[in-house]
Amino acid sequence: MQTDIDPRSLIGRKAYDRNGTKIGTVDEVYLDDATGVPEWAAVRTGLFSRDAFVPLEPSKVVDDSLRVPYDRALIRDAPDFGVGRHLSPEQELQLYHHYGLDIASPAPDRDFGHLAGEDPPS
Repeated sequence: MQTDIDPRSLIGRKAYDRNGTKIGTVDEVYLDDATGVPEWAAVRTGLFSRDAFVPLEPSKVVDDSLRVPYDRALIRDAPDFGVGRHLSPEQELQLYHHYGLDIASPAPDRDFGHLAGEDPPS
């Protein structure tokens, strides 16, 4: 994803899948604790639905929307961890596996995915 964009500015943007189908609206952005780089977005998938986590890499910001290079069905089937909480290393690994993304095994004590605008856990 573009690294020059403020992750908080993603909140409220519409998100679309690889085919241009609307997924929903970005609710939250999660940063990597070690690097501070935006890593995940929680997208509200419908009025009575839940938030689905989508990877921000290799997603792109195009015009005023987030373009996610995955099918809507895969995104809606992503593991549901709720929003407003810190992602554990195990949860983040589940998301990486769900999207078929490679990640080196993290150190067991490494924390992932704090919310943009919050301090990383100590």
